[in-house]
Amino acid sequence: MQSQKKISTMGLVLIIFSTIFGISNSQTAFYQMGYSSIIWYILGAVLFFIPTSLMFAEYGSTFKDAHGGIYSWLEQTIGKRWAFIGSFTWLAGWVITLVSLVTNMWIPLAVTISGKDTTGSWHLFGLDSTATIGVLGILVIMFVTWLASRGMKSIAGLSYVSGIIGIVDLVIFVGLSILVLMANHGQFAEPINMHNMVTSPNPAFQSPVSMFSFLVYAVFAYAGMETLGSITDNTKNPKKTFPRAVIIATVVMTVGYLLGILMCGISANWLRDLGHSDINLGNVRFALLTNLGVEFGHNFLHLNTSQSLMMGQWVARFTSLTGFISYLGEFIFLTYAPIKSFIEGSPKKLWPKTMTKLNNFNVPAHALWVQCLVICIIIAGVSFGGSSAQTFYTILTDMNNMTTAVPYLFLVIAFPLFKKKITQNKNNFIFYQNKTFTNATTVITIITLAFAIVFTTIQPLMDHDVQTAFWTLFGPVFFIIVAWLFYSHGAKKLNQ
Repeated sequence: MQSQKKISTMGLVLIIFSTIFGISNSQTAFYQMGYSSIIWYILGAVLFFIPTSLMFAEYGSTFKDAHGGIYSWLEQTIGKRWAFIGSFTWLAGWVITLVSLVTNMWIPLAVTISGKDTTGSWHLFGLDSTATIGVLGILVIMFVTWLASRGMKSIAGLSYVSGIIGIVDLVIFVGLSILVLMANHGQFAEPINMHNMVTSPNPAFQSPVSMFSFLVYAVFAYAGMETLGSITDNTKNPKKTFPRAVIIATVVMTVGYLLGILMCGISANWLRDLGHSDINLGNVRFALLTNLGVEFGHNFLHLNTSQSLMMGQWVARFTSLTGFISYLGEFIFLTYAPIKSFIEGSPKKLWPKTMTKLNNFNVPAHALWVQCLVICIIIAGVSFGGSSAQTFYTILTDMNNMTTAVPYLFLVIAFPLFKKKITQNKNNFIFYQNKTFTNATTVITIITLAFAIVFTTIQPLMDHDVQTAFWTLFGPVFFIIVAWLFYSHGAKKLNQ
């Protein structure tokens, strides 16, 4: 086997940052809830991100030699069957996320090239734009799978670059915003007052149900820390490196999100710049960055109108390029980490030998390529299948909304059992030392997740969208049933 260079604390922080953090989450939050989104992001951090990150740090530090990530964490606390079901559901959620990433990553590339989203006019080999995006997506997932099959060194290299680019993206956004604020003598385009801090300017997020449903956005802007469990064996001195990196990344990302939301209001007034019909969740990032560039050119550099518009376009282009690179970093890590974690952690006898076989880079390459095939089939079906396939993709997306929440319930519910059943070495990272505090934190986190799940289901019902509500609820149920049947069938064969 080829030896792997171990990942340092700052290297792991950059991987976490590139995998989870995105300034676009702050920009989307500002579009949906304005400054009032800050309250929900703080709640998401306090009630979900910080407590679960510390839980995952304890899991990772205690099972530092385990190759199976969350499967290994769950197996020793709630047993093989439920560990398999929880891990399978978790993997299914990430596979659907990869399909979404590979179809959306072309928008920032189009903005980089043309200054606006032109993907609707892209054509290759006489194909329509949807099919063209599908072909490009298939080529990318094949290339990324090949790269991932060459081991953590290749993945870490791109993730480091992507993490640095993400920080550069944040610095540019914050830096230009501060310069615009200085030019405007401290005046925010979106006034900071008590009303704006508690009330969304967006009519779609002013009812109590819609406001509470936003919690799911705030919670899952922080999702993904558990994927790091599969690379504890690749980190230098994992019992110290893993928890240290998790804590640093947690603080940086929480502050970064809150700062990003506040910075949006320096150059953008919600009603003036975002409150019209041509702005949506797909293009709001580019609208905000273009507007920031225009304001920077006009107010700070004192350019004329046409020059300011040009400045806005170039700011949007450059930050779209950084966004595209960040997509790639996130994409390659999520292609590698969940499947490696699941295959190496789950019982080997449930799988054909080729699925668990490691290549010279210590990677289950066959499993990676099977995952690649599944993703390619989904992309091809959606891209070439017409309107019915597009409906299928919408259903997949709706299913994924809830599917991503369920594994967190498994991990959080299992944590008190982990504390009770597993003897932790004093040299391991231990934050939860008091049983009462551990149980109270677990209950609060479970209630937060349940709250997000319930209101995610209620919101489409309030909009009379029964189909979305059904598939949102059915998603985790479907994957749990599939996992249960697969495990039961495999266990029965082994017993026979």
